[in-house]
Amino acid sequence: MIVQKKPQLLTDTPLHYCPGCTHGIVHRLVAESIEELGMCDNAIGVMPVGCAVFGYNYFKCDMLQAAHGRAPSVSTGVKRVHPDALVFSYQGDGDCSSIGMCETVHAAARGENFTIIFINNGIYGMTGGQMAPTTMEGVKATTCIYGRDPKINGNPIHVAEMLATLTGPCYIERVACDNPAHVNAAKKAIKKAFELQIAKKGFTFIEVLASCPSNYHLTPLDAQKFVTERAIPFYPLGVIKDTTKEEK
Repeated sequence: MIVQKKPQLLTDTPLHYCPGCTHGIVHRLVAESIEELGMCDNAIGVMPVGCAVFGYNYFKCDMLQAAHGRAPSVSTGVKRVHPDALVFSYQGDGDCSSIGMCETVHAAARGENFTIIFINNGIYGMTGGQMAPTTMEGVKATTCIYGRDPKINGNPIHVAEMLATLTGPCYIERVACDNPAHVNAAKKAIKKAFELQIAKKGFTFIEVLASCPSNYHLTPLDAQKFVTERAIPFYPLGVIKDTTKEEK
């Protein structure tokens, strides 16, 4: 009996991600959700500048490469030209919440009808391990070698909670992939976001807590423990905004 198989929407190209990174898991969840919704021929993805920069090699649907931080703007244009397509951007914490924060906030404020998949590992994975807007207090990075100090480096940004204060977003949830139960919950959240987009309910945002084994100098197992023991207590999982419940 086949319990699980590779989604047809994913190519056979070997992933370039570091061992212990959960980008591959999230790619599978996105692909499975699109397949189950019957949108393989009508899905358009927008990839970031960051660790997922080569993501267009892994999905068989139409894919675009956006300039650093501009994926929400590109997604806005794509969705307005193709209103019936399933449009998603796949972004890291630097791309989405640093250089791209303006684009993210204003797309959310306008209620643009596309989905952002936000991978939050709290560090700049591709460019050398610098501190990100989401780096937690006390966590070391190349630009805060003694650990993030709010008095010096400022406070971490809870991006999902910040976006939830805006009127435009329809659905915002934070998930993780540190254990099988959380992976299953992440799949449900991603699929629901896509379903609401298809129903033209507005802007949807899924934050996925992740780790960066390479820049945190952790083994793959310890990287997942980092998410469980440190990231989740600071960035609690769950639905942060769901206007569809308010409509019922």
